[in-house]
Amino acid sequence: MESFFLYSAVVLTIIIAVPLYRVLYGPTLYDRILATNAIATKTIVLITLIGFLFGKIEMFIDITLAYAILGFIGSLIIAKYLSSSKMKEE
Repeated sequence: MESFFLYSAVVLTIIIAVPLYRVLYGPTLYDRILATNAIATKTIVLITLIGFLFGKIEMFIDITLAYAILGFIGSLIIAKYLSSSKMKEE
């Protein structure tokens, strides 16, 4: 069972590279924000898998919850900034 989670973590790390391309070469800012949120979601799952592998799942769940809250608040701040800058342009 441990090898399954290890392989899953490796595959998940490779899958994170797909939206990373969109972050670096995205045509619009909105594509980059969406890709950043996708990377954050996959990172949360990856941190939880690593916590299971180390046998300290309780500690890593706390870390992932804090990471998820920070990612959500960051997305809200960026959305608020973009909406206020568009209002100023009009």
